[in-house]
Amino acid sequence: MEFSLPVSSHKDWLILGFKSNFLPPISPFKFARHHLLFRHPNKQFAYSCPCHSRLKIVKNPSLDRHVEKQNRIRFVLKLKTLLLSKPKRFIPLHILSKCRSYLSLSDSRSILSMILRYPTIFELFTIPTPPTPFNATKPLSQLCVRLTPAASALAAQESNLKSAISNVLAAKLQKLLMLSSHHRLVLSKLVHLAPDLGLLPNFRSRLCNEHPDKFKTVDTSYGRALELVSWNPELARPLSFTEVDSRELIVDRPLKFKHLKLQKGLHLKRRHQDFLIRFRELPDVCPYTTVASELSKESIEAEKRACSVVREILGMTVEKRTLIDHLTHFRKDFALPNKLRCMILRHPELFYVSVKGQRDSVFLVEGYDDNGTLLEKDPSLVIKDRLMDLVMKAKRIRRERRKSEMNNDDVRDFIVESGEAYRDNGEFSDDGFEHLLDSEDPDWDSYFDGDDESDELLGEGVMRDFWIADVSSSLEGTDAHSETW
Repeated sequence: MEFSLPVSSHKDWLILGFKSNFLPPISPFKFARHHLLFRHPNKQFAYSCPCHSRLKIVKNPSLDRHVEKQNRIRFVLKLKTLLLSKPKRFIPLHILSKCRSYLSLSDSRSILSMILRYPTIFELFTIPTPPTPFNATKPLSQLCVRLTPAASALAAQESNLKSAISNVLAAKLQKLLMLSSHHRLVLSKLVHLAPDLGLLPNFRSRLCNEHPDKFKTVDTSYGRALELVSWNPELARPLSFTEVDSRELIVDRPLKFKHLKLQKGLHLKRRHQDFLIRFRELPDVCPYTTVASELSKESIEAEKRACSVVREILGMTVEKRTLIDHLTHFRKDFALPNKLRCMILRHPELFYVSVKGQRDSVFLVEGYDDNGTLLEKDPSLVIKDRLMDLVMKAKRIRRERRKSEMNNDDVRDFIVESGEAYRDNGEFSDDGFEHLLDSEDPDWDSYFDGDDESDELLGEGVMRDFWIADVSSSLEGTDAHSETW
């Protein structure tokens, strides 16, 4: 962000006028060290605010922990969304393999192995394949995935909760439309922000059509969009700045110096602190009533309005955080600056940027306490906590299974070592019982020497996996119903 400053004369290069009154007049040579640019055509100086791209991000472990938890169950949430979007609530694996990009799975990661990691949330079963000319003589089966009864019950509870608070969710959409410049948002953009706002995946067909008095869907050149119908003055109230001073002072008196509350371990330069203190002292700009086109893009008022817009959006989210990429989708709709990430980094007293995960996340600092706990917990987070309990239970099952496999390997190694020791000691000498089960009847021996039908299907020397059942025998006598895998 730049501020244009006039120059009085070429000899005396001093800044006589500064609209924002942020800095005292200084020479351009000293000002150049603080990112002052000289424009020859207009003979104006452009002052850039404290360094944003080079600003060091001090990590906050308590807030980064929320991002790590979200990344840990990202596959679970996306697969659950896919399953709930289907009418029969299940997907065959050969169709699910086409959704690897949505599930954020690399080519080396197997979908089947990821599903088996969460036995408390997903279960596998088989259904008969429809008859085709290729399998007309013998029916085959295909492997599918669906939610377990416990996960299905949580999904039903979440759906009932969202239906009960549909008015609250509709108010969030109405506030977003009131924030936009043209009071219209494309639905394809809202899809990215919908999970953070607490909206169901089917909000475009259900919620957008259930409140015709607030908004409606229209056709635009960019696709289907949601347009504002009525303006609610009660919702056009921005978040108030409630700074809580937790310092215990012995004498109750005003501070001699102005104080800026920052997170622990964050030490800014004096020039940056002065900028943030003077930025806070400026009069508030209402993001609902202030038209962005009336403000200059390089003015401090425009940045004040952009910060208020980001605060309003983060205040509507469930966990008071979202991805920076989601905000950039609405850069033109909300008249946000092009360098949005730089602006967010420039105000650590309002926002915190976490670099955990594949994409950066932005937090609303005032929505959390010093320990990283949400001050206002949304009711839908209770269901998410129960889902996390199922994920942790699946992790314990995997750990116990791994320990049992290790114990079985140890016992097997012990038996082999013991057998070798016995052979070395001559314990397995000829005691006359070697041929106890031998029979002189050739018919009896030929009964066990015959080839099995399953060996003929697999071929000689082919190993059979433990989860593959004989298709002809498993489907024989069934009435084309699914069977649990």
